[in-house]
Amino acid sequence: MNFSGRKSLRWIVPAVVVLALAAFPLGGFGISWLLILFLFFVYLAMANMWNLLAGYTGLVSLGQPGFIGIAGYTLGVLSLMGISPILGIAVAGGVAAGFAFLIAFPTLRLRGLYFAIGTLMVSEALSIFFDSFKPPGSNSATWGGAGIVIKSAATVSLNELYYLGLIVGVGSMIVMRYVLRSKLGLGLTAIRDNEQAASSLGVNIFRTKMYSLMVSAFVTGAASAVFYIFQGTIEPISGFGINWTIIVMIATIIGGIGVEYGPVLGAFVAVLLQQYLAAFTGTYLLIEGIILIVIISLAPSGVVGTIQKAWAKRSAKRKELVKAATQAVPAKA
Repeated sequence: MNFSGRKSLRWIVPAVVVLALAAFPLGGFGISWLLILFLFFVYLAMANMWNLLAGYTGLVSLGQPGFIGIAGYTLGVLSLMGISPILGIAVAGGVAAGFAFLIAFPTLRLRGLYFAIGTLMVSEALSIFFDSFKPPGSNSATWGGAGIVIKSAATVSLNELYYLGLIVGVGSMIVMRYVLRSKLGLGLTAIRDNEQAASSLGVNIFRTKMYSLMVSAFVTGAASAVFYIFQGTIEPISGFGINWTIIVMIATIIGGIGVEYGPVLGAFVAVLLQQYLAAFTGTYLLIEGIILIVIISLAPSGVVGTIQKAWAKRSAKRKELVKAATQAVPAKA
């Protein structure tokens, strides 16, 4: 297959997969499979955005639950105001991105472990704040404790939820491909590899990191808004819980940090783990943690990353053999 054929195949295969997923609800496969794929789409979007930060920018964020929770609460407040779910998703993503812009100034001055701890503290502070939050104009039918009942959730069917999930999942893949092949993506990779060298080459370190954080927050916020339409309610423990951090880390690490298609496999595995570990209510986080340790120990590049490296090594060896064989053949007189 020539180069143009391989290039076309890179677009044809994903397009066929997306069309098949779009037609899936029409096949009568049952509600359980629709829900599994819906969660896969949401987790895929969140994992892609954590991969953008940790894998391509070198920012190991533990504050993704902050974006998830604040977007969920934004959707809840908008639903009380009678705003449509579609507009609510966009606004929730925008609010999460705006919040990322605000916290960028203190957190992006930190590096390494200090950045991770700083983002974790931001998420915990939001959890404490919303623990006593009462939305304006709420009543007992729409507000319970510090949680919000998302009224607009009742107007969205399961099939519509599925397609909203598909949009955010596929959209996150498109965003990743666009960012990684743009000037911003080159800057992010340069920062990850050597921040000082990137700065000397003219990369604005702070601004580039901030853009990455805002893109990650927007898509994560939109995906979480779709999830909370499905959930129907949001409250601080689930909205800002560490479980979200575990999910995005598992989905990314299993596939491979810094591997573009890694979260596709990782997100699906994360959904299956969640389904099968649901019975282990008290210990499922421990089990997931052990799985993370095993994956990091046996395949530091993740499953997809390890396969890609093995394939690249095999291709390089094949080229060397072909080259050696060509040089061994005597030239015709």
